[in-house]
Amino acid sequence: MTRLLVAALVMLAIRIPPTLSAEAPPGAASCTGCHAVRSGIDTAIPRLAGRNAAELVSQMEAFRSGQRPATVMDQIAKGFSDAEVQAIAAWYAEQR
Repeated sequence: MTRLLVAALVMLAIRIPPTLSAEAPPGAASCTGCHAVRSGIDTAIPRLAGRNAAELVSQMEAFRSGQRPATVMDQIAKGFSDAEVQAIAAWYAEQR
């Protein structure tokens, strides 16, 4: 019983940094092939972490419909369902 109490207190004392929040939904890891994960990396391809989820969903919809020009994002966007896009966008919005 004492071990359980100690283990519970240790778990409460450990704080998960915001950069490690919740496990990524299926498909989110594929974004890191082009989009930088860490801040401070200078690239023409924008970082997704911390961006507004509705904005990310809107951009994916624009790629999917052809409203936004792309080299590969139009094809990538077509590979995700609406629910997958929303889950990925929500997860990236939580990342820092």
